[in-house]
Amino acid sequence: MSEQQIKEVVGLMDVMIEDSSVPKNIRKVVGDARIHLLSNEEANTRISSAVQALVGVSEDINMPMHTRTQIWTILSALESIQQ
Repeated sequence: MSEQQIKEVVGLMDVMIEDSSVPKNIRKVVGDARIHLLSNEEANTRISSAVQALVGVSEDINMPMHTRTQIWTILSALESIQQ
């Protein structure tokens, strides 16, 4: 597992956080997941915490489709890093 891969995922999160078309509540959850990834905990713990936060928000029925696709992309990247 590479810190570089985690930084790439954080970059994807940054794009979502800056996107004003993403609902505010979803940007907050993505921001919280980003904080988990950048913490000083063990890598698996950081990734698991971020995945848990993002899975919860990915089930929001009011989420725009482009935002859901971005969330799924981030989740896929995190799960591939974790394995």
